[in-house]
Amino acid sequence: MRYVHTNLIAKDWRRLADFYINVFGCVPVPPERHYEGEDLERATGIEGAILEGVHLRLPGWGEEGPTLEIFSYNNLQESLPVAVNRPGYTHIAFEVADVAAIRRKVIAHGGSAVGDIVTLTARNGAKVTWCYMRDPEGNMIELQRWSKP
Repeated sequence: MRYVHTNLIAKDWRRLADFYINVFGCVPVPPERHYEGEDLERATGIEGAILEGVHLRLPGWGEEGPTLEIFSYNNLQESLPVAVNRPGYTHIAFEVADVAAIRRKVIAHGGSAVGDIVTLTARNGAKVTWCYMRDPEGNMIELQRWSKP
């Protein structure tokens, strides 16, 4: 058994994929996907569903590593804003060399800040410098950098 991917449903999958490619160095894994028809409708329970998008290889894991699957449906439901304290999946995290620099890059590419950059000390003395951000569609991202005790 192995972990394969996490799916992110986007309003504009191409724009959101470009954000993750340009900010975090994710790499597209061809082919782009386009699904429709009876089997998709049966699997999703959505009549007339059309699903398209791309898989992006996440950085740091090589050619066989997990992907971020960014898809769009032809018929989207409204969603609640993502919040760090709302039950369920809340964010993805990237370990980065410079939290402040990547924070600026996220903002320059259409994302936004949620709070400030802070440093916390774990019980073993290790320190983590981190912050929460939002991608251009409001999905939460954590930027983090660990230092040894």
